[in-house]
Amino acid sequence: MTAQDTDRQPNPLDADYVLGLVDAALTAIQAADTGAELRQVRADHAGDKSPLALANRAIGQLEPGQRKYAGQLVGQARGRVNQALAARQTEVEAAELQAALLAEQVDVTLPVELHPVGALHPVTALLNEMSDVFIAMGWEVVEGPELESEWLNFDALNMPETHPARGMTDTLFVDPPSDRKLLRTQTSPVQMRTLLSRDVPIYMVSPGKVFRADEYDATHLPMFHQIEGLAVDKGIHLGHLKGTLDHLAMAMFDDVRTRLRPHYFPFTEPSAEMDLECFVCHGESVGNPDRPCRTCKSEGWIEWGGCGVVNPRVLAAAGIDTDVYSGFAFGMGVDRTVMFRNNAPDLRDFVEGDVRFPRSLRGGAR
Repeated sequence: MTAQDTDRQPNPLDADYVLGLVDAALTAIQAADTGAELRQVRADHAGDKSPLALANRAIGQLEPGQRKYAGQLVGQARGRVNQALAARQTEVEAAELQAALLAEQVDVTLPVELHPVGALHPVTALLNEMSDVFIAMGWEVVEGPELESEWLNFDALNMPETHPARGMTDTLFVDPPSDRKLLRTQTSPVQMRTLLSRDVPIYMVSPGKVFRADEYDATHLPMFHQIEGLAVDKGIHLGHLKGTLDHLAMAMFDDVRTRLRPHYFPFTEPSAEMDLECFVCHGESVGNPDRPCRTCKSEGWIEWGGCGVVNPRVLAAAGIDTDVYSGFAFGMGVDRTVMFRNNAPDLRDFVEGDVRFPRSLRGGAR
């Protein structure tokens, strides 16, 4: 072999040479394991500057009679390479997707906290809890409108026209005042609505918002929450009332002492205020100037709510035979109950929306 034969370039249209290009391309394609490697193989073996592309361009230099055979040879070679590239592309993409899924999978058994867990407002939560105490005893929870008539809010409850609570300075009347409509000052109108619409015996509680023209300060709000109860049946007396309220107090405050202190309400007779033993000093501040208690003002007791035996006039206004039936009623502030349970000093914290307040309370949001 002469030096001239050694330096001679291969014929790009030689069958053996073309088949050799195909074998080299197929080997490179099969060896490519990633998308990047496969893109490089495509450029080297099927791109515009690849040997097969150069062979395809060389067909134009042949005699017309040779072009058909050369075209079939190169065309079939390029077809095999492109088919192999497409098949390998599918395999590589599937492998890369599987690897990504394995690398990015999330362990769903791990605890995840994306944001703080919310909760009911403390007052709403306690309203539900207090209602549940009575539901467990077989009582019914009854709700009513917050916009009430003056007759249901006052007259039907034996409150005379001269009673101070009926003045514009204490009650929020709705325009025009001549309509005698008001924002209820208590949930007692719900009790009267129940007496007028239901047959006795009746055992019900009425939780909800009430409204009064009070100052906005640490111990007063113009809107607050009450829960009131009413029981009307044969033979009801003050002992039943005391037992019911003691049961509620134990459910709300665990081991707590209570007392009934004589009082006056126009809708009950006899009437009383129910007091709880001070949860701060437990009565130790009474008569002890060295240990004063701001919570109970050193009296040893804290007022919780009013109660009494239903005045016969109220029952008669609802058409109930007072010779056969009697009843008892009670009511207390739910906001104040939350304060008692948590020793919260300021009622304004209940409505000002600072999330740190409910988080600090028993059963609050976290």
